[in-house]
Amino acid sequence: MLWTASLALALSVTSGLAATAGRQALSAPPVPTGVVASPVAFSAISGWARDDHARAWSVWLASCKSQAEGNPPLRDGVPIPEALAAVCREALALGPQDDRSARRFFESRFAAWRIRPNGGGAFYTGYYEPEIAGSLVREGVYQTPLLDRPADLVTFQQDDVPPGFEGYTAARRLPDGALAIYPDRAAIEGGALDGQGLERAFVADPVDRFFMQVQGSGRLRLPRGGVVRFAYAGRNGHPYTSIGKVVAARLGVPPGKITMASLRAFLARDPQVARDVMRENKSFVFFRIAPFLGPDAGPIGGEGLPVTPLRSIAVDRRIWPYGLPVFVGTAIPDVGGVRPRRIRKLMIAQDTGSAIVGAARADIFFGSGDEAGALAGAVRHGGEFLVLWPRQPPQSEAEGRP
Repeated sequence: MLWTASLALALSVTSGLAATAGRQALSAPPVPTGVVASPVAFSAISGWARDDHARAWSVWLASCKSQAEGNPPLRDGVPIPEALAAVCREALALGPQDDRSARRFFESRFAAWRIRPNGGGAFYTGYYEPEIAGSLVREGVYQTPLLDRPADLVTFQQDDVPPGFEGYTAARRLPDGALAIYPDRAAIEGGALDGQGLERAFVADPVDRFFMQVQGSGRLRLPRGGVVRFAYAGRNGHPYTSIGKVVAARLGVPPGKITMASLRAFLARDPQVARDVMRENKSFVFFRIAPFLGPDAGPIGGEGLPVTPLRSIAVDRRIWPYGLPVFVGTAIPDVGGVRPRRIRKLMIAQDTGSAIVGAARADIFFGSGDEAGALAGAVRHGGEFLVLWPRQPPQSEAEGRP
């Protein structure tokens, strides 16, 4: 009886899609000044018909489920629009779908919008989950600590930054209750947080820790076997500075010429220079051990869910909500013998990052380990950024509802 009722509900929702899609008016997604949103027919999107919509559906459904359960994000973002929440509720009622059904749902309940800043296009980078050698105790070469979140760290909500802290995302709570600017990277590395018992693990190379902080998570291979996962636990609130731009300026080359591989090679030349360059980025990330993550799960993104390779992206959380489907059109370069190929995939906004700023800006998650890192580090490409924004019912229909 329960199965019959569930099937009836699914058939009812699915059959209603075709009937309602034609009567739904398009509602443009909210974009900042200087950004243009243009509707695009799904039939005109290169690669849309060939994508694995069932795979995208399963990733999107995880976001819908988390939002429906009221789970708080790891990093707050813009509120989930009611129209998107309503479409999520329909999807959750349907459950898993095959490719054809998932594609039909996306086309019926969403409209595609090309997002373009005036005078430019989309810009993509990649990120990954590093896997590096480390130890849970300080021993031998493992002397650089991974620190847990300090008890006095206060993270601001996006729309609730206290006066005097503009440009900062966190502060230090003093014993008298007042707030102060948190120690920056140089101060923390110089011992500003020593004696608090925050050390959770140790790595051999400060550069490895730095890149793990940039990525926001990582896996540590222990000396006597085993792997421990570490998840993002907060940051000191200082603005993020790209050291790629710092190194490009030192070398006198365009920033676009600096890849992750060339950046690491530069930092490996001289430990003192590497330390000084890394300290140009005053932002410092804290980690917590994440035993709840299985070996095949991706790291936890800003939405609070494990991210999925080539299906999860980080977006500007001040503009786009978590759980938003985005059709990504860009390229993977030729790295280490990997044949270059175009990316045409429906991905889900499940993460964010300090360097991800702009309406047509995204960071693509490539997976874990060195190969994923090589691919992610080489991506600095333009392309198309197509947001799937929920269709809105005509005003008369909406007003007629109870």
